[in-house]
Amino acid sequence: MAADSVTGPNLTGPNLTGPTLTGSTHAGAPSALRVLRARGRIRGGAALLGPAFVAAVAYIDPGNFATNFSAGAVSGYELAWAIVVANLMAMLVQYLSAKVGVATGRDLPELCRDHLPRAVSRGLWLQAELVAMATDLAEFVGAAIGLNLLFGVPLLPAGLITAVVAFAILALEQRGYRRFEIVIAALLGIVCLGFGYDLAVVGVSPAGIGAGLTPSLAGPDSLLLVTGIVGATVMPHAVYLHSALTKSRVSCRDDAERRELLGFQRLDVLVALGAAGVINLAMLFTAAALFHRAGQPGPDAIVAAHAELGRVVGGGAALAFAVALLASGISASSVGTYAGQVVMQGFVGRRIPLLARRTLTMLPALAVLGAGLPATQSLVISQVVLSFGIPFALVPLALLTRRPDIMGSLVNRGLTTVATACIAGLIIGLNGYLLYATLRG
Repeated sequence: MAADSVTGPNLTGPNLTGPTLTGSTHAGAPSALRVLRARGRIRGGAALLGPAFVAAVAYIDPGNFATNFSAGAVSGYELAWAIVVANLMAMLVQYLSAKVGVATGRDLPELCRDHLPRAVSRGLWLQAELVAMATDLAEFVGAAIGLNLLFGVPLLPAGLITAVVAFAILALEQRGYRRFEIVIAALLGIVCLGFGYDLAVVGVSPAGIGAGLTPSLAGPDSLLLVTGIVGATVMPHAVYLHSALTKSRVSCRDDAERRELLGFQRLDVLVALGAAGVINLAMLFTAAALFHRAGQPGPDAIVAAHAELGRVVGGGAALAFAVALLASGISASSVGTYAGQVVMQGFVGRRIPLLARRTLTMLPALAVLGAGLPATQSLVISQVVLSFGIPFALVPLALLTRRPDIMGSLVNRGLTTVATACIAGLIIGLNGYLLYATLRG
């Protein structure tokens, strides 16, 4: 099969197996990986990248806007180091998820169903569906705010528009995984350009940035903000999805080819998650520069940041901010729905039509928009809810990737297992503290 003739999975069909690129089965014929590598170093290498850019959308969703702008407004530049640490942890977690798909040809939910008790697998599925609703809340609310800031569309109709656009983007995936990946990467680029422009015109402090990259805590409030940044970084649906994106994207003949493919997946993660980390830092730096001059933003940091950008810097900066927020919400909403299909089919071997899933998971978000609840506060609350789902993705990932009977020769080394367990323990502890502090407050 020619490489360019590959199509993506049918999300509404009987199987959600991921896009597959297979070489000829005739003896002596080059494998799919060799076919792509024969295109040349740059063109062939670029064809192997993409899954991490889809997963990276989860790390710059509107929930990150709320967390990073709140942190920058309250503590200035001093918590930049927390974003760097969180991003490094996310790189390892997403690489391991990609490794699961390459090594086993199955995604993480499927492995949980195969190797965990049925009751545990069903429980994991139920919590994943609840987490999907919290994810949609952040994405829909963020995109709705972006449409409201750009065009004055009321929040509830803006949420409905977001649903339609997200569904249209998902339809591209039916025509081939590359179209879907390219559109998502383009939206990621829009977010990056938007904050690049804002960062250039807002007037950040190089000395403040340098100091913020040195780990420090100014008090209990800073610890809570660090918890919010780190604890809400690893998104459960991104962990589940990444393994599905790589499990059958390019077929390999043997472990040598799988190791070669893993090298490209590692590069994919470094570039995509590195870009997401830069965007998150830009959010915090922009908030620090804005509200260092103007004081605290109040309960709705996102709307306040847009208004302050327009007042202090000009309409162009405010426009770039709103466009970036809209692109973030739309791309994250599309990816979240895709991840929901992976979760259901993987954990329970069932599917529901994509439109029905989209309708069910967006209902809480539309209820929030229709009730007129504070937007930024709703986003922050959604991140707290998401914290419940993180251990249910990280712990199985750590346990399964250490088993030779599952991973074969690509099983994790002992140091990798220890690092993964430490990340899982740290995030579980931080999320527990975040939940405790939220309920106490």
